Amino acid sequence: MIETKTPSKLEKILSSGHMAVTSECGPPRGSNPEAVTKKAELIRNHVDAINITDNQTAVTRLCSLASCIHLKMMGIEPTLQMVTRDRNRIALQSDILGAASFDIHNILCLSGDHQSFGDCPTGQNVFDLDSMQLIQTVRLMRDEGKFLGGDGIDRPPQLFVGAAANPFADPFEIRVPRLAKKVAAGVEFIQTQCIYNLDKFELWMKQVRDRGLHEKVYILAGVTPLKSAGMAKYMKNRVPGMDVPDEVVHRMSGVSKEKQAEEGINICVESIQRLKEIEGVRGFHIMAIEWEQKVPEIVERSGLFPRPKIEM
Repeated sequence: MIETKTPSKLEKILSSGHMAVTSECGPPRGSNPEAVTKKAELIRNHVDAINITDNQTAVTRLCSLASCIHLKMMGIEPTLQMVTRDRNRIALQSDILGAASFDIHNILCLSGDHQSFGDCPTGQNVFDLDSMQLIQTVRLMRDEGKFLGGDGIDRPPQLFVGAAANPFADPFEIRVPRLAKKVAAGVEFIQTQCIYNLDKFELWMKQVRDRGLHEKVYILAGVTPLKSAGMAKYMKNRVPGMDVPDEVVHRMSGVSKEKQAEEGINICVESIQRLKEIEGVRGFHIMAIEWEQKVPEIVERSGLFPRPKIEM
């Protein structure tokens, strides 16, 4: 299996054979850190690490690195999300060193949503590197202590390297080969798109196992609790790469509006219970979008609490 190479608590939990639990917080559209630290405080005892998103949906926010530093100062293990949309290879490597200087030990390498979706649609994207090349860059800097230009690094970054995977995007046939490319690039953990179509996810995981990829990368299954039937319909019809089966929409619509949020939590907990039984699933990434107060309930009801204590 994967050898422990970094001081990441998340990696140590995974390498010890425990089911990991991560979550995420979106930074604010301003400089007040309380907008992210208050959310992190709600979930700190129920997760092993907290992702900080990087200008998600291409909307300008407090930067991920600064937000991660605030979490680090609180004694919470952060995962730095980094998109290649906004930075060239010089800035990417510089921010990786910035994270390392604050002993941030997890990174999630992403391409990022196209700027046309955000608040600056006429802004120029960069995409000097793609997400796979960013994975390779972090591994080069960590494992060989070198910059892309070939020079050596004083105190190389010690980062547990992650990336995202969407088992539901079209065409489905390339989903596992694309994961294989990320594994070949050096990714060590994967957080998936939120899962509602469990049958299709199980098929994807079977194909992952057929190629032996589950033995080369830790896969954390992504889940997002639905707040309402309207949210379920929106995600089904309006969000690219999302697969929300009709039966989920019908189930959410079949209860009163006052009970839809409770039903969404029930569906999320039931999904985790089923996903737990899939060979190769090594943990869960709970994306409770602006609903962080529900994460403890989800973790506890899913039998994932208390979290394991790991000697660092």
